[in-house]
Amino acid sequence: QVQVVESGGGLVQAGGSLRLSCAVSGRTFSDYSVGWFRQTPGKEREFVAAVSRYDDSTYYADSMKGRFTISRDNVQNTAYLQINSLKPGDTAVYYCGARFGIATMSITSYDYWGQGTQVTVSS
Repeated sequence: QVQVVESGGGLVQAGGSLRLSCAVSGRTFSDYSVGWFRQTPGKEREFVAAVSRYDDSTYYADSMKGRFTISRDNVQNTAYLQINSLKPGDTAVYYCGARFGIATMSITSYDYWGQGTQVTVSS
């Protein structure tokens, strides 16, 4: 069984930065692609970024390019999402998903999810 745990969220002022972590355990981490998604109340969960297994290819939602950077550390079994120049509009619960396959932007293709980590950006 694969377990996914997010961490690193918090309250930050606009213009600040955060690095979110996604720890994946239970199977060989390098076999899994990881995607970050975010959700605000009343809205659907939206794709942010993904990093593929094996070749570490990265993918970003068009609106996330520039301020968001996804990476992975196969020794630490952890994926990261660096967010710079935070804006109040980035306030959301950020979720990490893992899938046994190449990275995709489709939320339904991820098999394992964490509980999410809250990011709140004050103006």
